[in-house]
Amino acid sequence: MGSFWQDHPTLVTGATGFLGGWLVRHLLDLGAEVVCPVRDWVPQCELVRGRMVEHVAVVRGDVQDQALLERVLGEYRIETVFHLAAQTIVSTANRNPISTFESNVRGTWSLLEAIRRSPGVKQTVLASSDKAYGAQNALPYNEDMPLQGRHPYDVSKACADLIAQAYAATYGLHLAITRCGNFYGGGDLNWNRVVPGTIRAVLRGQPPVIRSDGHYVRDYLYVEDGAAAYLLLAETLASRPELSGQAFNFSNELRLSVLEIVQRILHLMDSSLEPNIRNEVSNEIREQYLSAARARHVLDWQPLFALDEGLKRTIAWYEDFLAHQ
Repeated sequence: MGSFWQDHPTLVTGATGFLGGWLVRHLLDLGAEVVCPVRDWVPQCELVRGRMVEHVAVVRGDVQDQALLERVLGEYRIETVFHLAAQTIVSTANRNPISTFESNVRGTWSLLEAIRRSPGVKQTVLASSDKAYGAQNALPYNEDMPLQGRHPYDVSKACADLIAQAYAATYGLHLAITRCGNFYGGGDLNWNRVVPGTIRAVLRGQPPVIRSDGHYVRDYLYVEDGAAAYLLLAETLASRPELSGQAFNFSNELRLSVLEIVQRILHLMDSSLEPNIRNEVSNEIREQYLSAARARHVLDWQPLFALDEGLKRTIAWYEDFLAHQ
């Protein structure tokens, strides 16, 4: 992918987020010219901590500001857009649905409208979520299933997904959509998530907390696999515009309960701690995991990291991070 991205003007929204930081790192390694709209300054995020911020153009502002986005797309001659900016925490969405809708839905249509009015943009990859599917009767989820989210976060991602499909179908935007399993890896500073929360607890000698009953089932995708998938999808879309409007699931297709992923981490960290199971969650889907058959067959995609390898790299990242706090 190096020749495609060399000196390639690229916009990444959500660059201070978990996946966004890794995507920016990969783009810089490939020689891209990266522009990052940033709303809040997050000193501990990977973009800042990894000093990548010194090698990108930072534009202060919100993705809901369509005029700002149009200016940035034009002045920086952007050709590829990755839209990752979102409020991503389910519990926060339950407490603050309006701010979640504004960020995830209004932010999406504002950016897509700016792209529609910016003919220099050649392709866009938009982050939806496996949560956009809502609860389904059949498993694993595939891309032809209806989007039927019921709770605030799920609905916000389903709305953004459908808006993106509308812009592709109505205005001919060269746009593809990602729906990924649960990301894990270094750089996730939301300690309520099971992987970083468990690792931090073990490093502090504390029992890891499981907010659910431990039997909710998900699939887990290493964050660098996610970044590579986004790059592959954008480059493929550039040469195959007939993929516009399509969604792609990305998953390692290994389904695990929360308790199983916690036990896997405890084993890799050689810990005998017992998890504290609190059974407190609400408005979350019981079983959810994805089929990545379309990505495998259409994009020739496969994950680069097995679960244990990804977890070992993740544990090492947090050991270094927390040692320097």
